[in-house]
Amino acid sequence: MRILFIDSTQPILKERLDAAGFVCDYLPDLPIETLIDRIDLYEGIIIRSRIKLDKRLLDKAKKLRFIGRVGAGMENIDVKYAESKGIKCYNSPEGNRDAVGEHALGMLLALFNKLCIANSEVRKGIWQREANRGLEIKGKTVGIIGYGNMGSAFAQRLSGFEANVIAYDKYKSGFGNKLVKEVGIKDIFAESDILSLHVPLTDETKFMVNHEFIEQFKKPFYLINTARGKVVKTDDLVAALKKDKVLGAALDVLEYEQSSFENIHQSGTSSDFEFLTQSEQVILSPHIAGWTQESNIKLATFLTDKIIKDFA
Repeated sequence: MRILFIDSTQPILKERLDAAGFVCDYLPDLPIETLIDRIDLYEGIIIRSRIKLDKRLLDKAKKLRFIGRVGAGMENIDVKYAESKGIKCYNSPEGNRDAVGEHALGMLLALFNKLCIANSEVRKGIWQREANRGLEIKGKTVGIIGYGNMGSAFAQRLSGFEANVIAYDKYKSGFGNKLVKEVGIKDIFAESDILSLHVPLTDETKFMVNHEFIEQFKKPFYLINTARGKVVKTDDLVAALKKDKVLGAALDVLEYEQSSFENIHQSGTSSDFEFLTQSEQVILSPHIAGWTQESNIKLATFLTDKIIKDFA
């Protein structure tokens, strides 16, 4: 079987597929025009997020038997259409769940303890203790929406903090255990002091966190988003931050990201984006929650295991 790599990946993925007998063409900079002409030569495709595999491309891929996404999100693949054509679609959320869980916790700790502000001040010779008095996670209710690989990893990381961890997942049930209490969405709105998002980007979740959603929370709360930027409507979040309905936000992802996640669109220079970059209520990172040295290897390893199991 011939496999085309159209994105850069950790070398172990190609090395293991080569060793398993696949013929791999590693062309991560292949222009889309050339891909359209050549895609019918391959039984497998390995991607990250550079190119969207839509109906047009899938119709050209006459021999295609599988698509492997190095990562968790599948929004750049028309999965439903691919599967209707008998094409298997793989991803590897197991590979970066630990990284995401740790990053979400790290952002929360930094936000609660004003670490970014304090670090910047001390470097400037400013020594303010009372102004930088922090908050403790202990005793807070942490609401998680989406209890898959990422949500459960975050809950596990919270287990030593003596917080009340609750979770809602529209498509999953029976997951309650010593780490988390399974609840309905109304309980998330009623009880959460902190909300962490761990949902994929779909038509259903796009701009899910908007004004109407935010207003249903009975208490002011803190928001963590390590999922996808377009799950949160930025202008509604900014409005809620300005009136202290949202007390603070830890955002690893932004609405303004390009589809490849490598940069932001020029629209990212809007007044809402400027507010986020200047607000002391907000901590930001450039879509790196799942981006560790270890996850780079694990993402490739889990994906390779699945392909080899089904096709080697």
